[in-house]
Amino acid sequence: MPLEGVDPKDGDLIEFMRDLFQHWGIYVGGGRVVHLTGQEGFSCFSSAFASTAIVKMEPLETVAAGCIYKVNNKYDDKRRPLPQTKVVRAALEQVGKRKQYSVTSANCEHFVTELRYGESFSHQVDIAKTYFALGGLSFVLALGVMAAFSSLRNKQKQ
Repeated sequence: MPLEGVDPKDGDLIEFMRDLFQHWGIYVGGGRVVHLTGQEGFSCFSSAFASTAIVKMEPLETVAAGCIYKVNNKYDDKRRPLPQTKVVRAALEQVGKRKQYSVTSANCEHFVTELRYGESFSHQVDIAKTYFALGGLSFVLALGVMAAFSSLRNKQKQ
């Protein structure tokens, strides 16, 4: 189920909204998407605990699997996309290949950004790392405050 105004062009990044994350594919024309996925084909998340995934070309609606999706070339304002024909050709050349997979360094978003921009990166991984770091920092600060209060209370009892 696409969002309003979804009219993908060859080489566009397609973002599929899953429950806990986003899945990414690259539109190659004819209603088809090339994406990095697990054996089950639902998303790269099915490969989260495996070290490899496979590149598939499937109909856009099959990859969406009832989820909302949209064209999201969100990096175009910061990076110059490669020519559409080069992006599509490179994507099609990957179909059927088994690739190394890592949630943090070689996931489906890394795969499509490499194809579109010639550079692999994942904003959702960067966000997760930031939240993880902030969560860890908050935990350490909370421990420090509790230790300070405990120390103060022990001094007051003496």
